[in-house]
Amino acid sequence: MADKEKETKNEPKTDLQKSKEKAKLQREDTLERLVVLGEHLIKQINDGQNPNISIPVRGSRNVEFDTVNKKIVLGGKVAHRYFFNVAHARRFMQTLLVASYAKKDLLEGNLTATLRDLYYAKKHTIPGTKENTIEEQKESDLAIVDLEVALDTFRERLHLRAEPKGRMAGDMVIQDRVRDKIDTIDLSHMGSGGWAVPSIVEQVEFKDLDAEYVLVAEKNAVFDRLNEDEYWAKNKCLIMTTAGQAARGARRLLQRLSQELNLPVYALTDADPYGFYIYSTMKYGSMALAHESDRLGCPAMKFLGMSISDIEHYNLRDVTIKAKDIDIKRAEEIKQYDWFKSKPWQAELNKFLEKKLKAEIQALSSKNLQYISNTYLPDKIKSQDFLP
Repeated sequence: MADKEKETKNEPKTDLQKSKEKAKLQREDTLERLVVLGEHLIKQINDGQNPNISIPVRGSRNVEFDTVNKKIVLGGKVAHRYFFNVAHARRFMQTLLVASYAKKDLLEGNLTATLRDLYYAKKHTIPGTKENTIEEQKESDLAIVDLEVALDTFRERLHLRAEPKGRMAGDMVIQDRVRDKIDTIDLSHMGSGGWAVPSIVEQVEFKDLDAEYVLVAEKNAVFDRLNEDEYWAKNKCLIMTTAGQAARGARRLLQRLSQELNLPVYALTDADPYGFYIYSTMKYGSMALAHESDRLGCPAMKFLGMSISDIEHYNLRDVTIKAKDIDIKRAEEIKQYDWFKSKPWQAELNKFLEKKLKAEIQALSSKNLQYISNTYLPDKIKSQDFLP
């Protein structure tokens, strides 16, 4: 009997057990941070102080570009939000409502909820007043970010998730833990729609891979074209669409694929300032989420296209779009960002400002429907025609 017990103890842990233990440790750590915040506020009250929360300042005035690690980071400026301050009280209350919901409703019950769930759960009229705790979801979303930076954590660790955004296909098998079971998913057999990238991807494990790089496209239509053409199978890669500005789940997954699997990552966007900026947020992070750059940035990513130079090289002049004043203004803005100061990007932006033309990725379809799959992408990758 003793031998059997000893044998059981020495048995290796299953993937599910390892995943659950890791999630439990993360959950306990986040709970502890919330408890420490609550105890800090109670102590302030007992000491007769004005209760306040220290929150790193977000926004351009407290954002720096780390040239060594190639990421946008928060500076050292910190603000204090006070309960007994007319300008702060509402936001202070909303932040604590989020903290309470995350602790009692989510983490303690090991449940997750959407940002919209939280909004409705905490929106109500304060008794004896006509004042609502939260008017619009934008308010609760901002309170979530306040709590993230105050606790030095991120919303996924608070068990809060956004709506899924992004799809993926390729020769890779993953395991996705859903509470007490693990689903094995083969991304090469996900049909025309591909695998929907979840908001929280920490629980995803990479199990089998036969791909040499990742190609991430800004647009759903481009993903559908590449998937239908089986570009990923013919060129041994993974393909992803971010459906516009990349959501956190997609950005985190790209970083993990780059760093954990050492896969090169190439971005494919429209040839305009907004496409260029979508690329930069995936690579360096963003000013709005500078506190998340460590886990969302993908500094090894390279810009594959489309570039303004491609318009001439691939004879697309007849299928370009005239830039509007708002496009020109945006180009002038990003030209001043430190992370666009390299000579290749300054030259690219100067070309845009000179020609005042932009082009969509689908402009390549003017050649033929499969030109992007059969000619453009293979040629660009073979010649290593990238922007840094």
